[in-house]
Order: sequence, then C-alpha cells, then structure tokens
Amino acid sequence: MTTIEAAARADVEARKRRITPGRIGAWAVMIVLLIVTIFPFLWMIRTAFSTTRSLPSEPNSLLPVDFTWGAFERVLGLGTAEQAIAEGGSGASVNFWLYLRNSFIYAGAVTLGQVFFCSMAAYAFARLRWPGRNLVFGVFLGALLVPPIFTSLPNFILIKNLGLLNTLPGMVLPAFLMTPFAIFFLRQFFLGINREIEEAAMIDGAGPWRIFFRIILPISTAPITTLAILTFIATWNDYFWPLLVGNTDQTKVLTVALGVFRSQTPAGSPDWAGLMAATLLTALPVLILFFAFARKIIDSIGYSGSK
Repeated sequence: MTTIEAAARADVEARKRRITPGRIGAWAVMIVLLIVTIFPFLWMIRTAFSTTRSLPSEPNSLLPVDFTWGAFERVLGLGTAEQAIAEGGSGASVNFWLYLRNSFIYAGAVTLGQVFFCSMAAYAFARLRWPGRNLVFGVFLGALLVPPIFTSLPNFILIKNLGLLNTLPGMVLPAFLMTPFAIFFLRQFFLGINREIEEAAMIDGAGPWRIFFRIILPISTAPITTLAILTFIATWNDYFWPLLVGNTDQTKVLTVALGVFRSQTPAGSPDWAGLMAATLLTALPVLILFFAFARKIIDSIGYSGSK
C-alpha cells in the first residue's frame, strides 16, 4: 500500500468517526424508534409481574407494582382460585399446556406441509418447462392481492361440508398445501442455482425427482429454514381462522384462549396481570425462534428478493 493510499484510507476513516449534526439526528431518530418499539413489550413484562389489584394505585410506574409471580402461576395452573381473587384476578384459569400443544400441532403441521409442497411447486416454476407455466405463476402472484379475509367464508363452508369443524385437520387443511408468497420466495432462490449442477446429474442418469431431493433440497437449506420459521411464526400468531373453526378445548389454540381469558372479567375489569403473563408465555417460543434465526431470515430474504 502506497503512502497516498494509506493517507486516503485514514481520511475516510476519520470522516466516518467525525460527529456531524446529521449523524446525531440519525442516531436520535433510531433511539426514539427503538424505545417506541420496545416499550410495549417492557410494559407487558411490568404488568405481568404486578398484581391486578395494585395496578390502579400506580398506573404510571415503570416497575412492577407489588411484585409477584402469581399471574404466571395462574396461567400455568399452579395457583388456586383464592390466590387469584386475592390478587385481583377473576379466578379463571387457562389450560395452558393443552392449548400450547394445540398451537404447536397447528403451526407445526401447516409449516411442514407448506415447506414440502411449496418447495416442489417452486422448483416446477423455476426449472421445469411446461405449457402455461408463466401464466399459472402469474395467477399465483395475483393471489397475493387477495386479502385472506375474502377466502375465510369459502374455506369455512368447505370445512363444514367435510365435517371437519372443531378438529385440528379442519384448522390445518386450508393452509396446508401452499401459499403464493412461499412459492415466490423459494422460486427466486431456485432460479439462482447453477444449471450446470443439474445438467451434470442428468448426464449421470438422475431424473427430476432425484435431482430435487438429492441436490436441490440440500443446497436450499438456508431459504427453506427461513421459510419454515416465517410460516411457523405467522401460523402461531393466527387468530381469526382458529377462532372460526376450533371452539372446543381439544382444538383451541393459545391466541384464541387469550381472548376467552380476557372475557372472563371480575366485575368488568380484565385480569391484566394474568392476561399479560399469558401473552408473554405465548410469545416466548416465537421470540426465541426469531432471535435465534434473525440473521438467517434477513440474509435469505435479501438474497431471494435480489434475484
């Protein structure tokens, strides 16, 4: 490296470290947005560790009011109705472990189905040549413009006619096969795979199925994992469709159970501490998944979208 290049690099680094009004303003805006984003979550934690009876006495406190684990004990079925009422709760409880099981079954089945079938459909759109391929793909992309609420009633009627109301299969089936976003997401990645790999496999006698399962899927581990995480999170947070189809304890998921728990109010005042504790426990699996794979999700979305 010459002296001129070294001086130029030092000048660039000095400019990066230089404090300017624009840099200060950008950091200020970022800090404000960060606080606005995180504050509801911190407020939820504060409420979950408080007693519902004591909350009105210090409504502006940023710390738990009369700190207790009672709300979590109520949600997990470890507390008694008398303890709940003493802390300002309604005495109602959430069958947390049953609803947690239902949520995992619902989100897990939808995730497995979508990842499997969408990966095959995306490969067909990206690599196989057949009449009307681009037209069909355009129709799939057009489905992205249709709000999910428009398809809820036809799906409900179909599930009812099949006799699958209040069953886990009835909840899973409408979203089990594929979604336009998932197909588009994987297709963009498959288009970036070097065709020479597949051509070499064809020369060795491999057919489309063997190429897909032995070559394409192992190469596509990162985007498929990302799609699985995004699908799981979206399904886990789904509320309207499980509410519409599953109303029994054997099919009720956590998001629906939270709404029922809120409606069981003592003298018209919700059990805010218990509700926030249940919400925190419900969000915990999703938060763990997101923070564990946040970088992989961002990188895969950016890569697929740039193709």
